[in-house]
Amino acid sequence: MQLLNEIGEWIYSIIIALALALFINIFLFQPSLVVGQSMDPTLHDGQRIFLSKLSHTLGRMPEYGEIVTIDSRVFRERGWRDDLTDPLMNWVNVLTGKQPSHTVWVKRIIGEPGDVLEFKQGQIYRNGTLLEEPYIKEPMRNLPDRQIKIPDDHVFVLGDNRNNSSDSRVIGSIPRSHILGTMIFGI
Repeated sequence: MQLLNEIGEWIYSIIIALALALFINIFLFQPSLVVGQSMDPTLHDGQRIFLSKLSHTLGRMPEYGEIVTIDSRVFRERGWRDDLTDPLMNWVNVLTGKQPSHTVWVKRIIGEPGDVLEFKQGQIYRNGTLLEEPYIKEPMRNLPDRQIKIPDDHVFVLGDNRNNSSDSRVIGSIPRSHILGTMIFGI
């Protein structure tokens, strides 16, 4: 009987620990892995980063220059079910060695709601002012001149390796609900 009580206490402790870890992963902090070279030279393929999920949980709009993770499925609504199921599926994928069913991208915030971005001769102007971007790998090539106005409740994101990045130039502005976390630090 004492053995059954001890096993029950262990199971209870494990369930509480898993629930707490899941809560932290969904709402507070999350480790992530950079895949690809789109953020070179700032972040590298295979580098681990740690994200604050508080901005997503509390609905805070990230600031210019912050590095964020986004759900690239911008053509569908994202709701609270995604916030619950995505971390669970990530754990399952890690344990089974499967690839994720959708792509989470790591990018830098370049534009916020209401901003007008102009792409001219490989450079970016935000609201008429040339952006100084010491973090980019090299100037953009082969980008047609154009102007974009960022809609309400959206952001515009780019990779630091502009010539090797799928970002808002491909999928458009990102709804705030698709910003999953803000990078705290990388190792």
